[in-house]
Formats: sequence, structure tokens, C-alpha cells
Amino acid sequence: MVLSATTRKNIVNTLNPPTRTSLIAASILAVALTGCANMTETQKGTATGAGVGALAGVIIGDSKGGAAIGAAAGALGGYLWSKHMQDKKAAMEQATAGTGVTVTQTPDNQLKLSIPSDISFDTGRADIRPSLRPILDQFASGLGSQPNTEVRIIGHTDSTGSDAINDPLSLQRAASARDYLSARGVDVGRILTAGRGSHEPIADNNSEVGRARNRRVEIFLAERQVAQAR
Repeated sequence: MVLSATTRKNIVNTLNPPTRTSLIAASILAVALTGCANMTETQKGTATGAGVGALAGVIIGDSKGGAAIGAAAGALGGYLWSKHMQDKKAAMEQATAGTGVTVTQTPDNQLKLSIPSDISFDTGRADIRPSLRPILDQFASGLGSQPNTEVRIIGHTDSTGSDAINDPLSLQRAASARDYLSARGVDVGRILTAGRGSHEPIADNNSEVGRARNRRVEIFLAERQVAQAR
């Protein structure tokens, strides 16, 4: 996916000054490195991936830490948006139609599922609800034959309750989704989990509607570009 100059400018302008500075520095470094004549194509791709990964990390994580993580991930070779990824996106859109789950392609070519709590987990619990199982079944389908893919599962809560409750609960929910996928043939070694508690809201926690949006699980699927032997 190629962003227009206007779109890139609008994205950067939404960032706070320290994050914007970090992003610009990372991007300039990547561009400078890719211009070195004595670099291999793999090295150039790694540098470009670092810059793109930094941008994606900032957008997704909304933090300088996100930029660093994104840059590190990009430096491993970058993500591909292949026909497999496009087909998986179409399959997930069909499987989640009418459920409230959003299926999107992230700026760094990851497939993202944002799954609201009303179909994923009961309040205060980490047991997968029956309504989530067909979605995870479809997500797991075919991944066993795609060794270059990686899965990341992140649990979120609303601000009701303390961090001492919400933080481990969000991680337990991510772990439940991981275990379900693993039981259906997805290599657990390719799945990363994290619990963010109430620290990354996407809506206002002062309303029930907003809290319901914040109680969610996000699942990312990425296909890693493999360096060609030279």
C-alpha cells in the first residue's frame, strides 16, 4: 500500500512534537541508508522497513515506544501484503459480517481484527464466548501452512476497576485466544500476547457506549518478508 504525500503529511501532523521528531528522524535515517550504493537489496529493504515500521508503530501504539518497536519489527524484513493476506482479509470480513468486529489493513501491512467484548468475553472473565469461536476458527484456517506469518493478540479493558484487576485480566483474555488458536493448529511459537488493561482506550470511558468499545481484543496477522539467498 502506497500512501499519498498528502496522507503522509496528515498522519504526521496528528502526532505530538516529541513523537513527530522521533518519527522524522527514523524516516530520514531509513531513506539515507537506502541511498547507499554499496548496500545489498536486503540491507536496503531492512532500512526501509525500519522507517515504515516506525511510522506504523507510532500510529498503532501512539507512543515513542511504539515507534521503536515498529522500527525493530520493520528492520527484520518488513511485512508483505500478499494475495494470501488479501484472501484472509476477505475471508475474515465474511466471517465477521454483522458481528461488530472490524477487519482492517494496518499501515505496515498487518491484518487487524478488533473484537468487541459483547462477542468475545463476559464481564470480568477470560473464557472465550461461543460467539467468538467461529471467528477464531476462520482466523486459524490455513495458518499452519503459512510459516512466514506471525500473530499478535492484545487484550484491552475499560477503566472500570483498578489496574491490579484490569491488567492481568486483559493478558488472560489474550492468552485464552492464543490457546484457542494453538489448539487449532497455529504454532504457539508464532503468537505473541500482551495485556494493555485500560491504558489504551479508543473511546470515552465516561459513557457505557465508550466503555463497551474499549473492552476489546485486537488480533494482528502479519506475513514476514523472507530475505532471498544470494
